[in-house]
Amino acid sequence: MSELVSVVLFLAAIAVYSYKAGRNKFWFILILVLLALFIVLNATLIASNYFTGDGITDAVLYTLTNSLTGAGVSKYVVPAIGLIIGLFLLFCLLSWLLRRRKRPHHLGWSLLAIACAAGSVQTTPAFRQVKDLIASHSRLADSDFDDYYHTPSKTIPEPKLNVVYIYGESLERTYFDQHAFPGLAPELSREKDQSLDFSETEQLPGTDYTIAGMVASQCGIPLFAPFDGNASASLSSFYPQNICLGDILKNSGYENWFIQGADLRFAGKDTFLLSHGFSPAHMYGSQELISRVADPSYRNNWGFYDDTVMDEVFEKYEELSRQQKRFALFTLTVDTHHPDGFISRTCQRKSYSYDGKPNQSFSAVTCSQEHVARLIARIKASPWFKNTIIVVSSDHLAMNNTAHQYLIKQPRRDLFMVIRGDEPQAQVLDGKRSTLDNGATVLDILGGDKAIGLGRSGLSSTSLSAQFDDMAQKVTAWKADIIQLWNFPSKMDTFTVDQQKNTFSFSGSTFKLPILFRVGQDRVEPLPEGEYSAPLRYQLADFTSSDKFVWVDRCFKMGRLWQPDLALSTDLCVAMGQMGAKPTVMRIDKPQWKGKAQFPKAEVSAATYQLNEQQIRVEDNAIRYNADSFLLTVPGAPTGVKGFTGISRPENWGRWSNANLAPEVNIEYVDPLPARFDLVITARAYGPNAHRPIPVRVGDEEQRLNLGDEFSTTTLHFSNPNGSHNLIISPPEPQLSNDGNITGQDPRKLGIGMVEIKIIPQP
Repeated sequence: MSELVSVVLFLAAIAVYSYKAGRNKFWFILILVLLALFIVLNATLIASNYFTGDGITDAVLYTLTNSLTGAGVSKYVVPAIGLIIGLFLLFCLLSWLLRRRKRPHHLGWSLLAIACAAGSVQTTPAFRQVKDLIASHSRLADSDFDDYYHTPSKTIPEPKLNVVYIYGESLERTYFDQHAFPGLAPELSREKDQSLDFSETEQLPGTDYTIAGMVASQCGIPLFAPFDGNASASLSSFYPQNICLGDILKNSGYENWFIQGADLRFAGKDTFLLSHGFSPAHMYGSQELISRVADPSYRNNWGFYDDTVMDEVFEKYEELSRQQKRFALFTLTVDTHHPDGFISRTCQRKSYSYDGKPNQSFSAVTCSQEHVARLIARIKASPWFKNTIIVVSSDHLAMNNTAHQYLIKQPRRDLFMVIRGDEPQAQVLDGKRSTLDNGATVLDILGGDKAIGLGRSGLSSTSLSAQFDDMAQKVTAWKADIIQLWNFPSKMDTFTVDQQKNTFSFSGSTFKLPILFRVGQDRVEPLPEGEYSAPLRYQLADFTSSDKFVWVDRCFKMGRLWQPDLALSTDLCVAMGQMGAKPTVMRIDKPQWKGKAQFPKAEVSAATYQLNEQQIRVEDNAIRYNADSFLLTVPGAPTGVKGFTGISRPENWGRWSNANLAPEVNIEYVDPLPARFDLVITARAYGPNAHRPIPVRVGDEEQRLNLGDEFSTTTLHFSNPNGSHNLIISPPEPQLSNDGNITGQDPRKLGIGMVEIKIIPQP
């Protein structure tokens, strides 16, 4: 009902102002802002629903403000562009509607229009969701949290069983409803029928996306962040005070392994695992599997397909079992990821129809569950099964995929089932519970404690979901208490930059570099940089003129802004200050550099703020620096270069040519190149371009460049009688490659890697 009221008030505000209120600049701007806020809120709600199916939640905040490294985002590009274009056109239409009639201003009608516009904002569900989300983050700690939070014993007294724990991406129990979706998951359904099947596993706030689902199942707590814009991907530890399932297994002599097809870095997953019992050598993601799989090119937008990953899991299971090690082997599927999943080439059923039409999401489910069921069957057929328990669980309920409209018509539950090799049991346990209880249940089966955090064993304890009438509301009330578990500092005084470890530490907390902090009176907010999140300088540009900051990054990023002598340095620097004044920049010149967060009193001005913001927002390729050569290790180009094409983004060593951007490298200089000059280039070739003639042209003259697999410096001699401005390099055979690529992006077409290009005039 509120949606209808909100829309009616929105339309009424437009009608009243455009037909009755008349023209007045102040009232026009005010009502336009309110109506634009209504549109933005609802656009955010629509976009959030596209991802979560459940509106604006903690999952949206976490994912958008975390490192998206490894995210398969290409499927969302077209909808995002369409939304942006639609919003722009809508704002244009709105402005025209409000100002199209010329009549004297009438205060009464303006006030009525403003009241309607404000009412439309207040009554929209998007406003309510945002308000509740902000309130939940600012709510004071609930005093009874400690009464229910349980710190488990750190060890299992007599561990006997090995563990294979399978997280099914979005593989909720609803898919197994034979009446709603007949024949969708026959293989895994047969395994479920022979398991301990916990049929009433609900999803709570803070557990509704992959990393949050993992935290819930292993630590017994929701994932709530200690700062606006959850930056856990930049932390070197994750819920450092908590004892989680991985910690207990490690302390009990288990060797913990984690294997998945997607990138481990996405959403701070690697940080979580490393913080709780997992070794870097025992974690395989898309990067680590490249050298292990038979076909490295067989992958989807997120990483390797489930058939590849499940084969790797079984091979590791066999290897560890033969070595008679005590182990816990965790894995996570990816083929059922929204918006429509991926179909692997080895599944028996590649299509599933619903309402007479093939449905991609259902097809991905029926395909992926085949691979999970096959892994289970192979383990059960092995001689080591009697010493193994197999767990299959959802990481979370399915988000807004192409099957979502059918799922929401059913009573939805997460999947959690346990197959015991030591004591085979087939039983449906229908007690009310949540995914917070999963880790405690596994721990109980292994002979350990019966509770972890807010989780309780489903075999010997009563879940908090059964004790409280509304566990979701209770968890939300405990958010402040859960955030306190991070033990995150509220002040920054002294800090240490460790260049070898590439970390920034203060007050017992450690962060990965590069890092930006907003430093307030009683609050320190870390802002990380991920491959899909905005560069730190763009995040800094969003600060207010008086916001204090500490920024640690490569010197050239901040040097060109405030310290020209460091504008081309690739060393680490720290900048401190405010956007409305000139910050200080210091080069970090020791392996372990100790500093103090100092913000000298400075006059903050709007003019300085505007200048800083404009300089910060200059795009990489538009940056120009003073140098007598083209340094490919830093963004931009020397002032003598007008523009360039066919060159990829800067990396630590330099830049690749990329034929996807342009077929040739073309550098256009401001002035004509000298009549006679030497071209000195430091570069290497990629793949089949090595030791092959690479044409280099200036005007009508062409020379040949010969490069190997290693970097070398070559000098070519040119005559330029016609005064050409362009230097053109044409790698003969550019190759599609993911080497050095941003995970999840389309492969680049690499030809040569360039470090420096220098023009030396000759007499």
